[in-house]
Amino acid sequence: MTPRRTVLSMLFVLMLSAFAAAQVTIPRESNRFESSQMVGDTKITISYHRPNVKGRKIWGELVPYGEVWRTGANNATVVGFSNDVTVNRQALKKGKYSIHSIPTEGDWTVIFNKVADQWGSFTYDAKEDVLRIKATPKKAEFRETMSIDFDNVVGNKADVTIRWAETAVPFTVDVGDFNARFIAENARRTNMERMTLANYILSTKMTASYPMALQWAEDSIKMQESFGALGLKARLLGEMGRKADAIATAERAIQVGKAAQPAANTTQLENLVKEWKAAN
Repeated sequence: MTPRRTVLSMLFVLMLSAFAAAQVTIPRESNRFESSQMVGDTKITISYHRPNVKGRKIWGELVPYGEVWRTGANNATVVGFSNDVTVNRQALKKGKYSIHSIPTEGDWTVIFNKVADQWGSFTYDAKEDVLRIKATPKKAEFRETMSIDFDNVVGNKADVTIRWAETAVPFTVDVGDFNARFIAENARRTNMERMTLANYILSTKMTASYPMALQWAEDSIKMQESFGALGLKARLLGEMGRKADAIATAERAIQVGKAAQPAANTTQLENLVKEWKAAN
């Protein structure tokens, strides 16, 4: 092969490689859309492809009655919840789901399926459903391009409405008592921080701060009787010379620790109890 042909062959191979590596995005008629809405402390995200009417009869023809529909075009519609919710008063765990629906001339069935990543409803498997609800369609202003909207976002609730042609199908998402959830989460975080500080006080023998650390341990036990909090309280009591109280608290800690799942390693605390008893 001549040098010129060799160079041309190499260029051809490079062009083929570049072509193979290129990512070709083909424009689609039904464009993808994603929207999200905060309801209290909960983020709801919906992604779907938006078909157009284009002069066609939709319900009962393009979208047959009584059959599972992808609730959009192309990929299955996907919804995600950052917290547990209820949908039309039925419980649904936080996570990501594909939404399928069964339109009828009466109430629709809206389906939440745990297989989020699927093409349309062609591989839909009812065994993977986690929730089915009933939703009542309403007559609505004509909508050329299908949409899924967040309406009536008030307090801990929002309506999610499927709109296309002259039909609107709403269902209600309730995120629960987010104020109580906020307080509980911050109380838990504060408790963890205090327990960390209490352990530091004990490990560095900051004796003047023992009463404060003991109060934090007792507050933690009131929230949840755990091996860690009980063991910390017992060691603080022991350091403060209250051996009888320390032994009683440590024995309770050992009982709680052994009953935990998985069981806690109680050996060190058991040995400490033996030392306290031997010293009495």
